[in-house]
Parts: sequence; structure tokens; C-alpha cells
Amino acid sequence: MTLLSERYRSHTCEGLRKSDVGNTVRISGWVHRVRDHGGLLFIDLRDHYGMTQVVTDPDSAAFNTAELVRGEWVIPH
Repeated sequence: MTLLSERYRSHTCEGLRKSDVGNTVRISGWVHRVRDHGGLLFIDLRDHYGMTQVVTDPDSAAFNTAELVRGEWVIPH
């Protein structure tokens, strides 16, 4: 049986580790803060377990979508 939350995430924000670098993971949560630093976009995403910083650059396929998110939006995946 798959729980609804498992469809939206492979990890919680607190559950990510250095060993996950380079792997595809799915996290979900609320946008805590968005910062644009000259091309790099930083999104602090929080869930009930912690917070993770998501970084994207203009060459990323997700960059155009990431530019649209705002604080307190829910990002399901």
C-alpha cells in the first residue's frame, strides 16, 4: 500500500544527506523564502521535518518554473 505522501516525496527535507548529491530525489513542502542572486535562484523549502535549500540556475530545465514560486506556496514535487 502506497501512502499519499510517498507519491509526493522520496525524502523529507530533514532526510537529505550529502550522500544524496547527484541523485534524483523528490521533496515537497511550503516555500519559506525565495532569493535571486544574479542568476542563481535559491528556494528554502520546508516541511514538517525541517528545511532544505533548493538551488537552480538559468541552464536548468526547472528554472522558468522556479522563478514563478512565491512564499508560502506549496510545491508538491
